[in-house]
This record gives sequence, structure tokens and C-alpha cells, in this order.
Amino acid sequence: MSNLKSKNFWLKLDNAAKLYPAIQNAELTAVFRITAVLTDRVKIKPLISAVSLAESRFPYFRVTLKTGAFWYYLESSDLKFKVLPDFDTPCRAFAKDELLFRILVKGNRISVEFSHILTDGSGAFSFLKYVLNHYFRICGVENIVTKEFELKPDKEEYEDAYNRYFKRVNVSPVKQPKAFHLPFKNPVSFNVLTATIPLRQLIATAKGFEVSVTEYLTAVYLFALQNLYNKTPGFKRHRILRIQVPINLRNIFPSKTMRNFSLFVMPGIDLRLGAYTFEEIVKMVHYQMRLETDQKLIHKTMSRNVAGEKNFFVRSMPLFLKSFVISLFYAAGANQYSGVITNYGSLKLPTAMEHRIERFYFIPPPPNKHIKVSAGMVGFKGNLIINFGSITASKELERLFFSVMIQQGISVKILKS
Repeated sequence: MSNLKSKNFWLKLDNAAKLYPAIQNAELTAVFRITAVLTDRVKIKPLISAVSLAESRFPYFRVTLKTGAFWYYLESSDLKFKVLPDFDTPCRAFAKDELLFRILVKGNRISVEFSHILTDGSGAFSFLKYVLNHYFRICGVENIVTKEFELKPDKEEYEDAYNRYFKRVNVSPVKQPKAFHLPFKNPVSFNVLTATIPLRQLIATAKGFEVSVTEYLTAVYLFALQNLYNKTPGFKRHRILRIQVPINLRNIFPSKTMRNFSLFVMPGIDLRLGAYTFEEIVKMVHYQMRLETDQKLIHKTMSRNVAGEKNFFVRSMPLFLKSFVISLFYAAGANQYSGVITNYGSLKLPTAMEHRIERFYFIPPPPNKHIKVSAGMVGFKGNLIINFGSITASKELERLFFSVMIQQGISVKILKS
């Protein structure tokens, strides 16, 4: 990996990013979107000026994906950061030799879309926060700029934090039985359903079950899946329900990295043991997630992931063969879970900024053909905004999900996304 002070530099893909070039295509894009909905219509010239400042502040995002003999890598580019019109098609794939993120504007909305090859939700939110800071400052808002990103880029910002915290643990992974997948057979193009929920009600309900908001929402997802499973006619081969939940490792291991740094936990229930009440599911999710986020178990998972790329046989494998093997492992991994739920948490911004932003949206990447539906959410100004991204025409899972919450006294309002 070369130094960013050099005009022409290159970066290795981080451990998580190595998966995506092997599996991405026009439908499975590995691209997610974050949108800030402002109180006023966006002014294009100040936004372009703010984006221009971001260009020098985030040089490690000014890169394109390149193909090597053994690995993909990121190479510095002369392409400029651009502000583009938003045509309402979220999470589109990036073309070859295109920057791996885009900035979009429409009406009162500013959106950023990033490939997971480049960063995760934490890095993308930090970038958008920087752009918004300077956009409002240029628009004349006083006391707006935070000092968070006013310094020069820190080397730690573009490090592979997985390698930094890697500890070899010689424990073989436990083989898991395949999970139930949604039975919907009517594929459509990627679409999004958006809802808003009062955070006060949500937090109070989760507190009543003595669990975190993420644990509660995961339990709601599993309970909705169980209801859907019971409504599905015919023989169901797989009776395991699991939810993939990304965990931000920056909350466990100190890191300033702006690249990917998360792992997945997969709480679930086994319907071979019988039906579960909601209270039973909440309890199981709580203890499973607490166990799987134990630092020693995180080290085990990280070791399994990173050790593969350090293996001499894997490193010497030609890229085309390596990509084929990775795609097989991805397909096998997708069989182990029934859905995905990503909760970024609640955003806190300077008061002057918060007054000028109505809400944020977090739209997860389009799900694969097995999972079909995934959920992303972010809290802001007293509300949680949930986005269900789907490649099926059916909204039955979403209906069951929100029905569980309504029955427990939580208000749900469907929005135009």
C-alpha cells in the first residue's frame, strides 16, 4: 500500500471489501444509500463547493477498482467528485473506471451512495456529515462546522482495521443448518418501503423487555418471519430462522478507519423445537447477540475471515479462480440466514445543522435472490426511519413486521421514500 502523499497511490481492499468484486453485478450491486432530507430546497452552487472541499479531505475515496493478477485493488484517480441529479433509482451499480461513490441531489434531498468495496455505513455517514457541515457554512449558517474532519487525513482513516486487530485463533467454524427463505416468486426491480416510528415509544417498549432497540427490532423481524412461515402453505424444507445483524466494530476496537470495519452476528430460532412466543424470541435474541459480540468470540470470527487471505495457497491462487471460490462461499453463506437488519443508531449533529434537516434515510444494498428483502434504519430527531429494500412485489413481510409493533402500542407511519 502506497502513501497518500504520492500523487499516484494504491490501496489493498480491506478484508470485508474483498468479497464484493467477486459477487457484484447489475442487480446485486453492493451499493447502499444515505439521504439527508433538508428543510429547504438544496442550493447547487454551495453544495458543489462543499463537495470540492471533500475531494482534498478524503483522497482515499478518489479511487477506482483495478484488477491485479491475484487481488483486486484501489488505485488513485484523476476523476473529480461530482454532484449528479437523482433519478430515483437507488443503489445502482457503478461502471468500470467510475469512482465507487456518487453524490445525488433532488429537491430538498442530498444523497450519497457508496459501494461496500470502499466503506461501510459509518464511513459514508462521516463523509455526508462533512459535506453537510460545509454546505451549511457556505450557505451562511454560523457556528456550524465541527472540528471532527478539519485536520488533514490521518493514516488510520484508510487502514485495514481487520488486519490491525487480527489475532490468529485456530478454531474451525461450526457448520450451521440452512435457514428458511422467503417464499415469494414474483421478482421485480429493487424498490423501497419507508416508515417512521417514534423513538420514545420504541425505546420504552424495548426497555420493557429489558433489551436494546436493535435486539428488540431483530426479535420483531424473527417473530414476523415465524408468522410468515406458519402462513406459507406446503412443505417447508428448512425450519431455521436467522437474521444477519451487522455490528460496528469501532464500538469494540478503537479505530478511526473510514473503510469497512464491521462483522455480522446471526441470532435465530429453530422451529423444529416448536413455535415461539414473542417474549421467548426477545430473550433468545438478547442472549445470542450478547454472546456473539463478546470480544473473544469477535476475535475468533475475525481470525477466520482474515486468516483466509493470509493463507499462502489462497494468496497464490489466480484472481479468476479466487473470485470463483469466493462466489461459492458467498452463496453458501447466504443459505444460513433469512433476512438482514441494519440499525445505524441515532445520529447526533450540531444544533444549527439539526434545525435544517428533517430526517435521514439509510437504504441497504439490494438483497440477493435468496434473501429478497433487507432492512436499514437510522434514528434522528426523535424518530426511527426504517427502509425495507426489496426485489419482490410482495409486502407481506413488511406488513407482518409493522403489525407486531402496532400490536405492542408503537405508532407506525408509512412515508413516501
